[in-house]
Amino acid sequence: METPAPPAAPPPPPRPPHAGGPVPRLPLVISKRLLWVNGAAYPLENIVRVYTFVLRPRRADAVRTFLKRVGLTLLAGLGIGFFAFLADVFARGEEPGGFLAFLYQLSFLVIIGALIWFVVDMLVVVTASSHHVLAIETNGQSTAMVSGDPRHLHELVGKIATAIDEPDAALTVTVEALMISNPSNYYFGDSVNIYGGSGNTGVTK
Repeated sequence: METPAPPAAPPPPPRPPHAGGPVPRLPLVISKRLLWVNGAAYPLENIVRVYTFVLRPRRADAVRTFLKRVGLTLLAGLGIGFFAFLADVFARGEEPGGFLAFLYQLSFLVIIGALIWFVVDMLVVVTASSHHVLAIETNGQSTAMVSGDPRHLHELVGKIATAIDEPDAALTVTVEALMISNPSNYYFGDSVNIYGGSGNTGVTK
């Protein structure tokens, strides 16, 4: 008697639409002890944590970085202008002339351009939205994250946890892809790894 062929792996999710379109949706599938998310397979026995959290932008960090950049830029501009003034006076033995005026204008344009870039870079983070996220961590360094309605994500935590304990579990649902431009602009949960040291008192939120 011939052994039936095993079911094929789930098809890859559709490609995300162009920027500015609706949030792309993708399948989350559990089949044959594998969890498929966005075309990537995660063995269920390697999953160590499944949880939901709110992915929040680093707004306070962005404002602090902006203020620090502005202060350093203004100090650098004042320093350059002061040393250029001294160099021009000592070199020519007279009041500063056209070269110093040109240097001042160039420094002014560079500072204005830098300040505009600092403002834009800060606003990208400050105006970013928070996202409800389902995170699936493995015993390596891989973490799968999807977004969606928070109630739906909480239900998925229980379903995935049940599938891990059931050898023949199967699950197929649709979730939203997590669309963020720069992951470093967000806080990813509240977990922390501490290696060595002393006097550790926990995590401060």
